[in-house]
Formats: sequence, structure tokens, C-alpha cells
Amino acid sequence: MTTTPRNGTTLIGYALSFGTDQAPYLGLSRPTVIRLARLGDFGFVSATLPREAAVSSKKPHGVPQDPRRRLPAVGVVCEDPAAAPLKALHGAEAVTRAVRGALSEARARLAVRSDRAPTVADLLETAGRRLADSRRETLFPVINATGVVIHTNLGRAPLAQEAKDAIGMAADFTNLEMDLDSGRRSSRHEHLDRLIAGVTGAEAGLAVNNCAGAVLLALAALGGGGPVIVSRGELVEIGGGFRVPDVVSQSGSRLVEVGTTNRTHLRDYERAITDHPDARILLRTHPSNFRITGFTSTPPLDSLAHLAHARGLILVEDLGGGALVDLSAHGVPGEPTVQDSLRAGADLVLFSGDKLLGGPQAGLAAGRKATVEALAAHPLARALRLDKLSVAALAATLRLYLPPSDPVRRVPVLRLLAQSTDELEARAESVRAALGDIPGLVTATVATEGYAGGGALPMLALPGRAVSLRSDLLSAEDLALRLRTGGIRVLGRIDHETLLLEMRTVETHQAPALVEAVRAALGAPEVPPPAHPPDTPSPG
Repeated sequence: MTTTPRNGTTLIGYALSFGTDQAPYLGLSRPTVIRLARLGDFGFVSATLPREAAVSSKKPHGVPQDPRRRLPAVGVVCEDPAAAPLKALHGAEAVTRAVRGALSEARARLAVRSDRAPTVADLLETAGRRLADSRRETLFPVINATGVVIHTNLGRAPLAQEAKDAIGMAADFTNLEMDLDSGRRSSRHEHLDRLIAGVTGAEAGLAVNNCAGAVLLALAALGGGGPVIVSRGELVEIGGGFRVPDVVSQSGSRLVEVGTTNRTHLRDYERAITDHPDARILLRTHPSNFRITGFTSTPPLDSLAHLAHARGLILVEDLGGGALVDLSAHGVPGEPTVQDSLRAGADLVLFSGDKLLGGPQAGLAAGRKATVEALAAHPLARALRLDKLSVAALAATLRLYLPPSDPVRRVPVLRLLAQSTDELEARAESVRAALGDIPGLVTATVATEGYAGGGALPMLALPGRAVSLRSDLLSAEDLALRLRTGGIRVLGRIDHETLLLEMRTVETHQAPALVEAVRAALGAPEVPPPAHPPDTPSPG
């Protein structure tokens, strides 16, 4: 900044432009700056100051300079010769963005803590780390040892081998929207519609990219912008901020609440229909992982269906979990099936593909032909459509429900839920035996409780078995961290300073990898493969 020997015009302009708190650094008092400012226009004070007032703008001796002023400019860092290797590897634009990020990070740090300002070399090192992080793999296979079968954070349902094979097939060119017999364009929905209808017993079926999308599509296509009648006890919010009232609003419909939080009667629906003659939908929603117990009441689905049809409304049920098999015989009772809802009279049942169905992420709709066709014809159906990999995986999963296949044995989610405690105990003992030689590690097989997860059966605890691990060398938190970040990634759970590896969600073929991961985390040598007996010499 320039100063003049005869007056402080430039300095006063500086103070006015950047705040009168800069006055001490100009050798002036704050009141003096304000008084002089009144003598002239903003930034151009015509008053003459004594020579001693026309001082340098540097801060007075003893006042520390803001370290952020010592940071180099972005261009200086990017044009340094040391930046050339980064540019060659990542490109100039990416390097510039990374340097800006490094500088922003440095400014934020220096704003709260007086520290040495980073050099150009420091900033390039930080930028290099940021660029490397942006390229590293972030999605890994994980052994789920939490005991939660449909674990949303771990991708929900594990796919059957048939679904994995179908994804591999669909990765190349496929006849996704091509009728190979006629050579003409077809619809991707044709690969799924009849399968969905076949396994559910519905007149027709449709699949979009998730169940929330299916609800939005159904309300938009069938509601006509009119009222949608829902019980207050079903206005839930589930993971990710999905709220039933918000979805109703986004569909262009208007929410009409009936009943109370804990009790809704058929007469509440009747009154709402009378008060809102333009209503077209009764919406029944699955409470997911939310439950109200005690003094509660809700009309059975068949009564709602009778009322809706008598008054000319469409009954839509958001079933959520999407069970197609009754697991009561396997100790997992209480989850309604899609077939139950359709038999009760629901016009349209919506459910997830990646929960109890055991397939990829999808939102399935099963119901009356005219109702499903209305969904397929709506513009949102294209916006929410499945990609070819999901179409292939879902079709392969649905075929596992067709006779003579036994879905409980062939769909991993159902197989994991249906396991007996004897199976789990045998697996736990096998894992324990393979860890018994590790010094300082105490193991035990313990009785535990697991859950279906994914909003299904939240109140039902599944009896399980786990291998508990206590190490003299590592805390439970440190051991869990090593397992999560090792070469074979394992997610268990901690209970009372003990790491538990739940066997319900560890399949038999995963047990050797689980043992290898634990041994590696504790620095134990790998278990040698079993010795093969020598070849028996041929007779004579």
C-alpha cells in the first residue's frame, strides 16, 4: 500500500474501506479516522494530517501478523516445478482443485490456531494425498458378523448365485428392450411383469428402482391430485428421511389423516371418505421398524378393502418388506406376505426387492391389471425405471420362487433367517477351534439374539450363537477396527468389552475367511492347509 509524506488520504481511505479497526496499524486513533471521514467523501479525505500520521501500514511492533497472509497463491503452488508429476498423473484441473482444497484447509486451521503457514511443498503434499484419496477404492466385500440379516449399511440382501450370474451376463449387450423373435423394440418391463404376477398371484406386476419410488409413482398415477386417506398411526419416517406425508405431497396429492396415533377405526375412514368425496386412494403403510404396542387398534385389511370398493376408492398397501414366503414354520412368524394382502382385497401392493424378497434394490408393484397399467403409463415410470443389471438380478431371484424350487434353501436371506440354533452352534465351534492356538486370545461360544433387519420383524429376536473374542493385546474397539480395515473386512459387534462374531449372518463357506481375518488382525500365523496323505502305491 502507498503512503504520502504530506497527508494521510490514502491511509484514511484504507481504514474506511477495511474498517476503522485498522486505524491503530496506520498510527491513528479510531475517533480521528471517523472525524476526518466527515470532512470529505468516502475514501477521499481532503484533510491534511501531520507528517507523523502518515506512517507505514505495517502492523505496530509486537502485534503478530495473521499467518494466513503468508499462504501462497493457488497459481504459485500450481506452477511450482514440483507440481509437474501431479499434473502428469491427474491433470492440471484436478491438481488446481486439490491445491485450492489444501489452501482452504490450511486457512481454516490457521484461523483457529496460530501455527506455521505451510510451504509450497507442504501444500503439494496435501494436494497429492487428496488426489490419491479421490481415486482409491471405497466399496469392498464385507463378512457380516453382526447378526442382522438385512443390514442396510451393508447393502441389505445378499444375492443368490443365480442373481450374481445374471448380472455378469447383463454386463454385456442384452435384449433389454428388443423382441428377438420380431426384431422390434419391446419394453424392459416384459422381463419382470409376468414373473411378479406369477410369484404373487396378482393380475399384473411392475418394478421400479425402489419401494419409495413405487409409492410415489402409485400416488401420482392413481391419486389424480386429490386426497389420499391415511391413518395417523402409519405416518412414519424410516431411514434416510423417507416420510409418508412428504411422499404424498410430492406426488401432487393431499394428505388426509384419520384416527389417532394408537387407534384408528373403520368409522374414521368412512367419515373421511364422506368429508372428501374427491378422494381416490386409501393408503395402508407398513410401520417398518416402528411399533406402537398396548392400547392399539387398526381395521383388518379385508375390511378396508370392502369399504374402499363399496365407495369407489383404490386400496393401496405399502407392505415394505415384501415377504413372499411364510416363515412361521422356521420360527419367524408375524410378517404378512404379499399374497396375503392381495387375497385380502388390496388393489395394489408395493414392496421392496432387497429385503425379505432377497433380490437387488427395487420397488415392486403387484395388483389388478388396470391399476398396474396406469402406473406403467405414467411419465414417472420412465424416471424410476430399473437398469439392465437390476432387471437381470431381480428376474433371476423371482425365478427361485417358482416351483419346483425351494426359495428357503436357495434365497440367501431366507436361508439365513431359517437356520436352527444347532447349525449356528456347530459353525461357532468350528470357528473357535480354528482360533484356539492364538496366544492371549480367549474365545467362547455364547447365546445371543439376532434380527431380520431392514424394517422387517423389528420386535422379533432370533435366537443365535456367536463367537466371543477377548484379547490380552488389543481392546475390543481396536480389534474391531483391525477387522473392519484388514485385507478381509469383517464387521462384528461389541458387547461389554467383548467382540462378538455372530454366526447367523456368516455362511458356512465364509467361515475359513473369517478365521483368516481374525488371525491376521491378531498377528497370528495362518492355519496351514490339512496335510494330504501320501499317495498309495499301485499294487504289483
